[in-house]
Amino acid sequence: MIRRLVLACGVALLGGCATMNTVVADVNSFGEWPAGRASGTYAFERLPSQQARASDADQLEQLARPALEKAGFKAVAAGQEPDVLVQVGARISQLARSPWDDPLWWRGGFGWYRHGPWVGPAWSLSARMDTLRYAREAGVLIRDRNSGKPLYEARAVNDSGPRDDAAVIGALFEAALADFPRPALNPRRVSVTLPS
Repeated sequence: MIRRLVLACGVALLGGCATMNTVVADVNSFGEWPAGRASGTYAFERLPSQQARASDADQLEQLARPALEKAGFKAVAAGQEPDVLVQVGARISQLARSPWDDPLWWRGGFGWYRHGPWVGPAWSLSARMDTLRYAREAGVLIRDRNSGKPLYEARAVNDSGPRDDAAVIGALFEAALADFPRPALNPRRVSVTLPS
């Protein structure tokens, strides 16, 4: 009996660790990817604001590369023309929590106390500690290089506590392209396991 209890506790702990290593994202995707068209080669295209911050754009593109390769795309060779142009973007916002988000923000309570023969009304006040929350979002736009027509657009959003932002953004790109080339039901939840 004790061995079973210890085994059950171990499985529960491992399950808890697995959820800490998983990013759950709300994903929306849209597009008209031509039937029978292969993923092909890609090159990143930067907006003027991204060109002004080239080092940030480089980091963002490095985070998106594994997701693009998992979707079947290959980086274009030097001196070659790509089949598609890819724009990527990401945003991280700290969510401000207000004490009034909770109707019992003061974390107190009313009730009755009993001490010996005495019974009476009681009021209490307790401490409150909020954890930081972050909203992270990653988006991908894939356009045909020749016509400039947008073929596929996807966006993934995650709301979670403090974590390695780079790992979460990389997972969001993977979630955004999880159903490529066909857009699936919008919105939907996609889970991505982070590498150990």
